[in-house]
This record gives sequence, C-alpha cells and structure tokens, in this order.
Amino acid sequence: MKVSSETPKSTKKAKKELWGVAHIYSSLNNTIVHITDLTGAETIVITSGGMFVKADRYEGSPYAAMMAAKKAAEVALSKGVVGVHLKVRGVGGHFSPIPGPGAQAAIRTLARSGLKIGIVEDVTPMPHDRTRRPGGRRGRRL
Repeated sequence: MKVSSETPKSTKKAKKELWGVAHIYSSLNNTIVHITDLTGAETIVITSGGMFVKADRYEGSPYAAMMAAKKAAEVALSKGVVGVHLKVRGVGGHFSPIPGPGAQAAIRTLARSGLKIGIVEDVTPMPHDRTRRPGGRRGRRL
C-alpha cells in the first residue's frame, strides 16, 4: 500500500480576511480618519483633512474629509484590509455631541472605495454629570 504525503483537498485552509477599525473624528475644524487593526493597538494608516487642502478654513469641509478617507482606504486596501468597522466621534464633552460636516462624507467615501462596512458606532464622549462649563457666569467675552 502506497502512503501519500499530500493532504486531502478537503482540509485546505480558507484564506483569512483582514478586518480593521476606522476611527473617524470629525469636528467643525478638521476630520481625522484613523484605520487600525481590530484591537486598536496597531495603526494601519492615519490621515486628516488638513493634509489635502491649503487653507485652514477648509480642513473641516466634506471635500477634505472625502480626500482623507479616499487616501486612507487606498493604503488600507494595499495592506490587505478587506473591511472596516466604523467608530464615528464628534467633539463631545462640554461641546457639541454632533459630528462635524466631514463625518458623513468620510463614511460614504470609505463605503465606495471597495472596503466592506461592518458595524457603525457612535463613540462621542458624553458626560454623565458635568463639571462647570468653561466661560464663566456672563459667558465668553470676545
């Protein structure tokens, strides 16, 4: 009887898909797209709106966010990432819990770039009970 050293075809390992987490921080002044591995410990790529526009006032615009997300997706795809879970964050705390204008543009661009989209989660920090808001009793004087 001849003994074969090759393994049967049914025991072939399926190729493992690499997933990541896209942390999108969006304020009125800037949008940052940070793609990490699933644990969040290893950064794959980080881009911001300010890397793609010349004037400071355009850093938080949807166009700058779109360009940042497009570049981040290209780099992530080239490194073997096939899908991402999204964590969207606004400024939060004492300030507005609503993400800035670049958040939606960044999410749409990541979806169109060929990455699979998993869970979409809002991780804006919300205070349980606040300390006193800065500005004083009569508000911030300009």
